[in-house]
Amino acid sequence: MLTSGDVVELDLGPPQGREAGFSRPAVVVTAQRILDGSPLVVQVVPLTSTIRAFYSEVLVEPDATNGLDNPSAAQCQHLRALSTGRLGNVRGNVGAAVLSQVREVIALLLDLPG
Repeated sequence: MLTSGDVVELDLGPPQGREAGFSRPAVVVTAQRILDGSPLVVQVVPLTSTIRAFYSEVLVEPDATNGLDNPSAAQCQHLRALSTGRLGNVRGNVGAAVLSQVREVIALLLDLPG
């Protein structure tokens, strides 16, 4: 079962324009209460090892729990809804602090009340 904050492998296919694409890890940002119901579609934020320091990205340092090999940026501007069938192996979990940062940036991008 997926957990909010899980780092999963996925293949986004060839990108168009500036969107994220190809095979890469991503952070599952769907609320846990939704994941507990085994949804067929979840929301993810792709990760990139290209650090650009954009305001719309959150830095994720590799550690023993998240399964990342390199410092990565969670590309909140590339929030995606994907079928769970597109998700590969779970590498680890970013933890509550990073997940909270990612969700805060998504809320800013979508102009949601904080």
